[in-house]
Amino acid sequence: MLILASASVSRRQMLQNAGLDFTIETSGVDEDEVKLSLSAEKAAPRDIAETLAELKAKRVSTRHPEAMVIGADSTLACNGRLFDKPPTMAAARRQLQALADQTHELHSSVVVARGGVRLWHCNEHARLTMRPLPDAFLDAYLARAGEAVTTSVGAYQLEGVGAHLFSRVEGDYFTILGLPLLPLLSFLAGHGIGLETAA
Repeated sequence: MLILASASVSRRQMLQNAGLDFTIETSGVDEDEVKLSLSAEKAAPRDIAETLAELKAKRVSTRHPEAMVIGADSTLACNGRLFDKPPTMAAARRQLQALADQTHELHSSVVVARGGVRLWHCNEHARLTMRPLPDAFLDAYLARAGEAVTTSVGAYQLEGVGAHLFSRVEGDYFTILGLPLLPLLSFLAGHGIGLETAA
């Protein structure tokens, strides 16, 4: 049994597109509280993503001891500042204005746990450079992208109209979408979970 401990639409879509058979169960971890605590301790963005991914995977795996549980998280850092999912369209606009004409780092972590124990993890990061974003362009982008921008830590989906925001992208595509998918698939295949078990 394979469980994704995340409500992320993009992560669910990646696993579905890869042909895996899985269920979804959110962890109930208070991500904001964990981020505040780790930020106060000056934790690195990568470590914050890994800690959250592990907490999600472990919590759900204690409820389903025999299942392989996937936890994942992403953090975005730019010029020493951490960014979260914007709660509103107005917040998304302010976030994009702060990221415009800058290079930011996106850290994505994935953890697999079983019976409350972490079995495996992988951390990957990407560097993305945004174009300058004039007000008229931002208006058009937000009107086209809609409320979906509030579901992404960067207020963009690279797989959609968010691609227009960037002048350069360095890193793995799946990592940018929020899940280091290829290493995860390799790990799962090594444990007998793959296309042949999803049929």
